[in-house]
Amino acid sequence: MDFTKTQTHFNLARAFAGECQAGMRYQLTAKMAMKQGYKVLADTVRTIAKNETNHARVFFEAIQNYAGSQDNIKIEASYPFHAGTLEENLHFAAIDEQDEHEVLYPKFARIAKEEGFEQIALKFEQVAKVENNHRIIFEYLFEAFKDGSLYKAERPMLWICSECGYMHTTKEAWSVCPLCGAPQGDVELHLPFKKENL
Repeated sequence: MDFTKTQTHFNLARAFAGECQAGMRYQLTAKMAMKQGYKVLADTVRTIAKNETNHARVFFEAIQNYAGSQDNIKIEASYPFHAGTLEENLHFAAIDEQDEHEVLYPKFARIAKEEGFEQIALKFEQVAKVENNHRIIFEYLFEAFKDGSLYKAERPMLWICSECGYMHTTKEAWSVCPLCGAPQGDVELHLPFKKENL
C-alpha cells in the first residue's frame, strides 16, 4: 500500500498543521497575558503551547517515517481563527481542546486502525488524552479569570511568589509581594492538577 495515498497520511498532515496553529494561538494568548501582568498565567499557557508544538513534531516525524520527505501534501481542512480578549481566548482554547479530544483525534485513530497503522493510531489516542488535560486546565483558567477567583479561594490556600519564593496562607493572594514587590500576576496558580502533569 502506498502510504501517501491513505487517509492516515492526510490526517497526519492535518494534525501537524492544526497543532502548529494551536501552539501559535497559545503563544499569542500568553503574550496577551504577559501584557496584562499575568506572568504565571502566561507561563502556564506557554507550557501548553510547547506541548502542542511537540505534538506537531510527533505527527511530522510519523509522516517522515512512513512516507519520507515530500515537497507538499495537499490537505483540505478547517482550522479555528478565533481571537478576542484574554478571557475569550482561554474559553476558545478549552473548546478547541475538547473538539480534538472528543472528535478529531478519536476519528483519526479509528481510521489509522482501519488502515492498519496501529502505532499511528496509538499516537492519536495519546495526544487526545493530553488534549483533554489541556481542556481541563483552560476551562479552569477561563472560569477563574471570568469570576475573579484566579487569586482567591473559599478556604485558606498557600500562595507562593514565583519570583522570590515568599509564601503565605490566606484566602486571597497579595496584590504586591511583601518580600520582593512582584505583582499579583507573579503568584503561582492553583491548577486543577500539578504543572508536572502537563
